[in-house]
Amino acid sequence: MTAQLERKPGFSVLRLLEALATPHGVDRYLELVHPMLTIRDLRGEVTRVHRSTSDTVTLTVRPTRRWRGFSAGQFVRVGVDIDGVRRTRCYSPATSQHRAGEFELTIKAHAEGLVSRWLHSNAEPGLVLHLSQAEGTFTLPDARPDKVLLISGGSGITPVLAMLRTLADEDHTGEVTFLHYAYTEADVPHRDELRALAERANVNLVLAYTHADGGDLRGFFDETHLRAAAPWHAEARTYLCGPPGLMSGVRDVFTGLGLADRLHTEEFAPAPITVDAADATGEVTFARSDRAAANSGRTLLEQAEAAGLKPEHGCRMGICFSCNRVKTAGCTRDVRNGELSTDPDEEIQLCVSVPVGDVSIDL
Repeated sequence: MTAQLERKPGFSVLRLLEALATPHGVDRYLELVHPMLTIRDLRGEVTRVHRSTSDTVTLTVRPTRRWRGFSAGQFVRVGVDIDGVRRTRCYSPATSQHRAGEFELTIKAHAEGLVSRWLHSNAEPGLVLHLSQAEGTFTLPDARPDKVLLISGGSGITPVLAMLRTLADEDHTGEVTFLHYAYTEADVPHRDELRALAERANVNLVLAYTHADGGDLRGFFDETHLRAAAPWHAEARTYLCGPPGLMSGVRDVFTGLGLADRLHTEEFAPAPITVDAADATGEVTFARSDRAAANSGRTLLEQAEAAGLKPEHGCRMGICFSCNRVKTAGCTRDVRNGELSTDPDEEIQLCVSVPVGDVSIDL
């Protein structure tokens, strides 16, 4: 019987196992044996934890075999279960893309960051994380530039540090300047390794401190800093990641110099989401939970939470895609750009979608 089944077009043992395991799926049973024993889900086990500064934690992660690797600069969606709710955030691996079998995440504990604070306080070897494949286009070109300027601030160091480590592993001989902004020297993650990398003839490390004396530069980014760190900046490809103030300042300088097309950026802080509830009409139905409520005009994530539901979510800004759900009927509007979703059975992001009249969600 098995041999006959395997000869049928489209048959697979995995598909049969999934059918037998309905509605939970094979992975739900395998994880009872060990949380890293999965077939479809991608996960990673924390094998080492290091706290290099008072507010950062570096996790060395060993992913399951489904991991396809990453290009330096990309990000990964990382999920952890906190008080029974899956929370997902986006973090960029900080290691070289050539490091096989594991990668590092350096996470800064932000005052309002639920996941970052939890990981900083609770992460230890053996913790299993839910992972996505790497995503994002903030990457170096395949033909490495002859001159590269890497600018970062705070936790924005991780994607550009991955670029620096990758170039070092490739024995890249072009000029590279790494310009990082921090409050003080004690706030610079990986500073010992940065200094070791800067011993290479082609790598120039420039540290700028904004709240203490010392450092190679003092204060905030401006054209003077740019020219001091990389006199050849007009010929370089520049990669930038950091807090909004730094991002804005660098963009302004590069635009003023006519070099905006040579600046590449990565950020996880879009403009705040605003909604207008004055003209809200209709009813929102959460079909799977058999709940309904009058449309308040807020995002569907907020309305679901107000209805007592706890859908998986992460950034609440339309970045991480953790809250994607299927809209089975009705029309929604994306609050970021005004685009309407009118087709039934269409996947939407709850955190940036508001109902336009009656809407039904598979939740």
